[in-house]
Amino acid sequence: MSDWTNIIDAATTNDPLSGAINTPIQLSSTFSQKSFDEFGEYDYARSGNPTRDAGEKAVAQLEHGKYGYLFSTGMAAISSVLFTLSAGDHIVVSKHVYGGTFRVLEDVLPRWGITHDFVDFSDLAAIEQAIKPETKALYIETPSNPVLNITDIRAVVGIAKKHQLFTIADNTFLSPFLQKPLDLGVDIVVHSATKFLAGHSDILAGAVVVSDKKLADQVYFIQNAVGATLSVFDTWLLLRGIKTLGVRMTHSSESAHKIAEHLEAHEKVSNVLYPGLKTHKGYEIHASQAKNGGAVLSFDVGSQENAKKVVESLHIPVFSVSLGAVETIISYPPKMSHAELNVDELAKCGITPGLLRFSVGLEDADDLIADLDSALALI
Repeated sequence: MSDWTNIIDAATTNDPLSGAINTPIQLSSTFSQKSFDEFGEYDYARSGNPTRDAGEKAVAQLEHGKYGYLFSTGMAAISSVLFTLSAGDHIVVSKHVYGGTFRVLEDVLPRWGITHDFVDFSDLAAIEQAIKPETKALYIETPSNPVLNITDIRAVVGIAKKHQLFTIADNTFLSPFLQKPLDLGVDIVVHSATKFLAGHSDILAGAVVVSDKKLADQVYFIQNAVGATLSVFDTWLLLRGIKTLGVRMTHSSESAHKIAEHLEAHEKVSNVLYPGLKTHKGYEIHASQAKNGGAVLSFDVGSQENAKKVVESLHIPVFSVSLGAVETIISYPPKMSHAELNVDELAKCGITPGLLRFSVGLEDADDLIADLDSALALI
């Protein structure tokens, strides 16, 4: 089954009672049981709900996994996976990681005796050197936010297997339509489903997909114990958004590539970060594990002052936190997605003062280019 067909198949369920092609919204916190001795599949909505169950099966199917779990936010999903670790455990993490993940690793997990090391995941030798006897997992984010660094997923999986570790991959930036880490050997995939999976800037959601039953049980235990589950209505909206994932990602990725090529030749832009460009240092690895460069790019205009001028002069993109929506969103990582990092930490991650992140939506690419040109002419 092609990815196009798989998306519609996963997100469209037929209600056996009414025949409705959209998943019914089961607004119930509790469920009547058959008898004193025989309980049904659902008892309390934190532990399971038919609507959320449909959404969890859909995200699992999209990622070619066996078990899916939906959370209230992307950070709830990521944190719940990290909470499967125990005191004394250690994790090796890509240094190019989302700011929210950085915050949990730096400020939350150490309180419970869970330690980490940040490493450049393009340097496989550095990953191996960072592994300790107490290391339990390797954490991948590719492409990374916001510098679009690429990790060789297969190679990192090989290192993990050699040392009997499990791997976690954040697949938010590409979605399962463009990249499937489980197919490349990864053990756990996480998403901020707020972004491309939902696609409409209307909900917060997180997703975790695994194939190993033992890992699945650990993730479900945390989900149920902590209770950071996705609401029924937001699950329904997520399923509706998923139905157009293929067409959205195709159009936005094509536009992003065109915009990246244009900006790369622009005299006012000092650097363009987009893995679909052949000049990107991770281009060949990315091309071997993803369909295309995706819908997000970053570009450097030289200084914070220039970045401010560009943002304030644009008319089409929304200046906002987040990405992956039908509308194009431009953001300034040092003050938004990575505000948790200090100046030195930003520099170590390659986040320069003039860096802008550009998440391409469904507008016409030529209109976006003309808007960018007008803004860049002012710096």
